Amino acid sequence: MEIHIITNTHEKWERVASFAEKCSWRAGKYLAKLMRSNSFNDWERVFAAYDDNKIIGFCTLTEKDELDPKYPYSPLVGFVFVDETFRGRRISEKMIRKVVEYSKSIGYDKIYVMSSEKGMYEKYGFVFIGDYETIYSDKEQLFMLEI
Repeated sequence: MEIHIITNTHEKWERVASFAEKCSWRAGKYLAKLMRSNSFNDWERVFAAYDDNKIIGFCTLTEKDELDPKYPYSPLVGFVFVDETFRGRRISEKMIRKVVEYSKSIGYDKIYVMSSEKGMYEKYGFVFIGDYETIYSDKEQLFMLEI
């Protein structure tokens, strides 16, 4: 299993966008739209998990993800998805480890994630810091990981 860190100039960019668009999670379509409209800044990245050259999952590292811009927390892990047939193999954890490596390499000492899932990110070392408004005018839990 490999994790690729990609931008819109990467040969696998469109393939990952197509996978996201067709995945079972409705947010995948939104990620595909963001990828195809080049809505990522110069340091933001998409992380794609591959097994035998087959895409099996993805996540992103962006400045704000769904966190309301009025809050000072950045960067955020987002769009964490693993294909159902590959769940239970710690692929999300491996992608997050790759996000941590990349985040450190560009000078961050903390990363954040918003989630409505209880217990998902704590097992990776994230700590709950509160409920925060999203860009969708609702609230979700915000978690932080010191790296």
